[in-house]
Amino acid sequence: MTLRVVGAGLGRTGTLSLKIALERLLGAPCHHMMELFGRPEQVPVWHAAARGEMPDWNEFLARYQAVVDWPAAAFWRELSEAFPEALVLLSVRDPDSWWKSASDTIFPEILREQTRVPPGLEGWQPMVRELLGARFDAPIENRQAATAAFEAHNGRVRETIAANRLLEWRAGDGWEPICEALSLPVPDEPFPRTNSTSEFIARREAHDPKQR
Repeated sequence: MTLRVVGAGLGRTGTLSLKIALERLLGAPCHHMMELFGRPEQVPVWHAAARGEMPDWNEFLARYQAVVDWPAAAFWRELSEAFPEALVLLSVRDPDSWWKSASDTIFPEILREQTRVPPGLEGWQPMVRELLGARFDAPIENRQAATAAFEAHNGRVRETIAANRLLEWRAGDGWEPICEALSLPVPDEPFPRTNSTSEFIARREAHDPKQR
């Protein structure tokens, strides 16, 4: 397989819903950060990429037809070059809304001291932290700095990717723009909506009672 969609949008921009939607449309797996929890052997590969040691993307991502969310979104430039026919999908949202959502969900997981780590995932937090330093370059706990970095990331994607290859998408846009860009029929079903802040927190608390 080869990638048909390179997701360039950062986490908390509807990426898990996009994963489900793209798997429905393409009939093949879509990579998302959640993938690492079932495939911990990928963590050191992404960690090496954060340090500048890129894998053979075709080989590493051979089972996928799409990627969204971090860590893949941090390498949107490299992936868009490795897969020149792929659509680049930039999922976006209001910067302050994004920071509030991320601060309530993923940022605490990155910042807090890890006391209970599933076997094989000991390197997940160091990988994410190094990736943030190399590719985001802003303290995520600082709203002003983080939202500026968020907007700068989106701006670089817009400036780099040709307009006929770029799809900018917001949660609420649904199936139509994605299907049009991929020349696929629109499914006769609601667009998936999942991983809200409340769902994320409930899942975190179910796995770690100390977070209640």
